[in-house]
Amino acid sequence: MVRTAPAPDLTAHRAGDIDDAVVYGVVPAFYDPPGWAGVAARLDGLADLGVSDLWLSPITRTRPGDFGYAVTDYLDLRPEYGTKDEFRALVQAAHERGMRVLMDVVPNHSSAEHPWFRDAVANGRSSPYWDFYDRDADGNPTHYFSWDHLPNLNYDNPDVQRVMLETFAFWVREFAVDGFRIDAIWGIRERAPGWLALLVRELRRLEPEMVLIAEASARDPFYAEQGFDAAYDWTDRLGHWAWAGVFGGDAPIGQAMTAALTDGGRGYHADALPLRFLNNNDTGSRFLPTHGIGCYRVALAMLLTLPGLPCLFTGDEVGAEYRPYEQRGAIDWTDRAGLRDFTRRLIALRRGTPALHSRHWEALEVEPAEPVFAYLRTDDGASPVLVLLNFAADDLEVSVALPAAVAGAFGGEVTDLWSGASISAVSGGRVTAPVRGWEFRLLAPGAHPVSPCAPHPNRHPEGSRPRARGEGLCPPLPARRERGAGG
Repeated sequence: MVRTAPAPDLTAHRAGDIDDAVVYGVVPAFYDPPGWAGVAARLDGLADLGVSDLWLSPITRTRPGDFGYAVTDYLDLRPEYGTKDEFRALVQAAHERGMRVLMDVVPNHSSAEHPWFRDAVANGRSSPYWDFYDRDADGNPTHYFSWDHLPNLNYDNPDVQRVMLETFAFWVREFAVDGFRIDAIWGIRERAPGWLALLVRELRRLEPEMVLIAEASARDPFYAEQGFDAAYDWTDRLGHWAWAGVFGGDAPIGQAMTAALTDGGRGYHADALPLRFLNNNDTGSRFLPTHGIGCYRVALAMLLTLPGLPCLFTGDEVGAEYRPYEQRGAIDWTDRAGLRDFTRRLIALRRGTPALHSRHWEALEVEPAEPVFAYLRTDDGASPVLVLLNFAADDLEVSVALPAAVAGAFGGEVTDLWSGASISAVSGGRVTAPVRGWEFRLLAPGAHPVSPCAPHPNRHPEGSRPRARGEGLCPPLPARRERGAGG
């Protein structure tokens, strides 16, 4: 009797190097010139920055002037960005520099100007596309939120399921993209969760190292259970950033951040990987002008030393100031605060230090607690790193008790991986160290020769395809979510 091997569990598979990845959100319209030429001109700089994955904001054909989430053709590109051959060349050029390319795809809804919907409006129930759209009991189309220009697709229709599976496969087969950020996936999860399981299985069969990011809360175990690599660092409220109440809130920042990072102590699915960010397309005004350069620098250090999948967005490395849905044309790429080298060094440390890109961390009690957040980063067999973040303008003497399991490791010489300074800071299981205002320390046991932090070498050989200041505390954060432009 011939025995066949059991089929692999594709929902358990993840992109092989997702844990040390750093995502960078690219809005081609904000480059100079806009489109593929402008992005291509900055590929060397992005590779030097050390990012591993380029997430392209929606690039399929859309309404004129739209940010991109109102799709009018899933299999064509926005003509103002350039040709398909130019896009294919851009993907190849990114691969040659060791970076993956992720597309932002919008399967939940289309534009009301999509030919499918226009045909359904014109021909009613006789249209072959009538059942392409989700409808209420009276036959009226349902919509993404209440926006009548964004009708929801109907995933009870096998034709819609097939067409959208083919859409994802098309961009992989024809252009060798490496993965997807899937917009408004929570909407499909509500209407047709089974199709999402099918989508993951089919994409993993097509390319096992596919990177799949769900625009939905990582606190919902569904997305980890279905095999998505990451989901958003949201609360249970749709689109609500988990860190929104932290900066300028009433609670000490360590207490507030610990609650945000642990879902109030309830924890996450074992395979959940939150996509963490300070800025993205939906966060309105950028973090820096909202909170100031000092807070931004410390928050960026936090973003790049916490577990999760860190995501930068267009211009973060130069402190660009704009609102994504209001910006027209190229942003100002002038680096006036030296942020680019600062960001590059942090990314290099994250990707080159096993403890800093592991999934293991522990919040620690610290004095003074009001402006300081302290946590321990560990990884099996690797040197631990103690992170001390001062979210205030005052210089502080910071004291933190170490867990017994690592206190011995910190018993001798301790090095700040960021500055290279060696300090004798450990006594009786406590670390005491000065931390200047709006600064941080990354303390590791032993002596560590510190270089200028060269960029992490993106591991893929050339030509191969990647596999997958003010004073006081940070000022308050305004409302984060902008609903008016989709996404």
